[in-house]
Amino acid sequence: MESGSLPLSPPGKVICCGLNYGDHIAETGRERPSHPTLFAKYADTLLADGADIVLPAGVEIDWEAELAVVVGAELRRADRAEAAQAIGGYTVANDVSVRDWQRRTLQWFQGKAWDATTPIGPVVVPPDAIDPVAGVDVMCRVNGEERQRGNTRTLVFDCATLLSYISTFTVLRPGDIVLTGTPGGVGMGMTPPTYLHDGDVVETEIPGIGTLTNTIRFA
Repeated sequence: MESGSLPLSPPGKVICCGLNYGDHIAETGRERPSHPTLFAKYADTLLADGADIVLPAGVEIDWEAELAVVVGAELRRADRAEAAQAIGGYTVANDVSVRDWQRRTLQWFQGKAWDATTPIGPVVVPPDAIDPVAGVDVMCRVNGEERQRGNTRTLVFDCATLLSYISTFTVLRPGDIVLTGTPGGVGMGMTPPTYLHDGDVVETEIPGIGTLTNTIRFA
């Protein structure tokens, strides 16, 4: 795939799960959720491998490496087994977040849905290429320094469970994307909190899928 193009057509729905790794829940000071903590993005938040993440100077930009699930078949009120069969593939995502905007209200949307800030790719692998239940590493590096390393076997709600739960209230169709959450190690959880700067290079990697490389640019 050439730099600058997404590995899939724009999805009808992009649904994200927050607070889905135990270590990330701990660093945010929250309790372990009894149900998935969900929010939505628009398709135009997505960005290709190699593209710059352009945001205004002065905002608090944070990284969030994630495994993303690509839906392969229509799901409506599916049970977990049906949802597992409907997984069309997996890819890498980074739910880049504008934390000061996210903190403005109890709703996260305005910190999560900035245009062209969620890199995804570099490819979509078939569902048998990796096994998130057995565990795959999810990593983020900033300027070559590792900031996050988690494993999907520690997800509170695994991929099939998320798809089944979401399909209860909104139909999922082929090409829709579900981001499964980020492990511990985000910038807002550091002491002191640490955010991204102009020129920082963010690498998001999941072995068996690939690595996204994107640069922060202030404009």
